[in-house]
Amino acid sequence: MDPNTSAALAEGGIADITTTGRKTGSPRRIEIYFHSFDGAYYITGRPGSKRDWLANLKANPEFTLHLKRGVTVDLPAVATEITDRQRRWDLLLRARTESWGVEPERAERDHEFWVGKSPLVSFVPG
Repeated sequence: MDPNTSAALAEGGIADITTTGRKTGSPRRIEIYFHSFDGAYYITGRPGSKRDWLANLKANPEFTLHLKRGVTVDLPAVATEITDRQRRWDLLLRARTESWGVEPERAERDHEFWVGKSPLVSFVPG
């Protein structure tokens, strides 16, 4: 992989993803935040209602990651939903405190809700 692409992945941040619609089979592109922790990559979001992007990835885990900050490149990727409770706890806490700058004490107060209601996938870029 190109060193600039590797550096952009390692930084995490805002990108677009294109998934395949689970019902229509049509491409669906959205802007999203991805995280890079210890050489692995994750997509999550705030707790709330079901996300179409997550349902699409569960139906068809192959997607395209469109890097657009620092480097512009489209990367094929494969996602896996993270359902293990402890792993969700740890990764969501890191996302909130390390990526989004929430103070740890504040994050701990409502973290149980985040663990139960937030989308979370890991992905491997190809």
